Amino acid sequence: MDFAVPVWAWLALGAGIVVMLAIDLFLHRDDHVVSFREAAIWSAIWIAAGLGFGLIMWWWQGGDVAATYYSAYLIEKALSVDNVFIFALIFGYFAVPDRYQHRVLFWGVIGALLMRLVFIFVGSALLETFFWTAYVFGVFLVYTGWKLAFRHDEPTDPGNNVMVRLMRRVMPVMGEYEGNTFITRVNGRRAATLLLVALVAIESSDLIFAIDSVAAVLAITTNTFIVWASIAMAVLGLRALYFCLAGLLRRFVHLHYGLAFLLVFAGAKLILSETPVGKLPVWLSLSVIVLTLAISIVWSLVATRKDGSGPGAPATG
Repeated sequence: MDFAVPVWAWLALGAGIVVMLAIDLFLHRDDHVVSFREAAIWSAIWIAAGLGFGLIMWWWQGGDVAATYYSAYLIEKALSVDNVFIFALIFGYFAVPDRYQHRVLFWGVIGALLMRLVFIFVGSALLETFFWTAYVFGVFLVYTGWKLAFRHDEPTDPGNNVMVRLMRRVMPVMGEYEGNTFITRVNGRRAATLLLVALVAIESSDLIFAIDSVAAVLAITTNTFIVWASIAMAVLGLRALYFCLAGLLRRFVHLHYGLAFLLVFAGAKLILSETPVGKLPVWLSLSVIVLTLAISIVWSLVATRKDGSGPGAPATG
């Protein structure tokens, strides 16, 4: 995956991301409630953009690079589903009005992109400089996958989030919402609204997801352009994915097993890359990812086909 990426390619990718974010923000400037139909349309648009970028990579650098991009894109997209569970929990806990949820997720996605960008370059530099970093990242991914597979779904309290508690100490927090504003003034002093508290909870909760996903994608390739493009294309559709799946979350009862297996697979792949076995073929990684996701999704849907869940069902939170 070692190919020269000209500056114009980075600029074009960055410009494309900014334009897509600007269009999304403009179309939701009125803070309207996002319907299932609108979310489904936007999900299709974001997925089409992600798949279309892979075709560009195919045309530009060939099939191996495109397959690598698709592998990274799919594993990031799959891991994003866990974020949707957290979004539903936080929105339910803080009773975020439906019409303001998109605004929170918009700024949350920008924060997620920036966090992942930092982790990409730091992680890639470590893997290229110190060979033993592959073992550290690999063990971390295997451990994370094991925890995810055997989690017991204990209820979590977003109000006890470390960053939320720290923010409450730094500045006063209103116990209510004030339109779509994050910061307001109370008696001449700046104060955070509950909307900002929800945003901080989402950003801090996403931190561990960012570490997991970047490490998993780096197990596929350390080419920073492919890693950034695949992660950005997957994360950009996270808002639409939430509104599309919020009512279906209860049906993905076995998806975490598939995600856990993918994390373990990525960790093993990373460890094996520094052994005589070497890097696994790109086609094998892509096949494992696609097959794992297909099995875990079908297994979940079959297991819950009689529970009456659907687009109109309430979110998990």
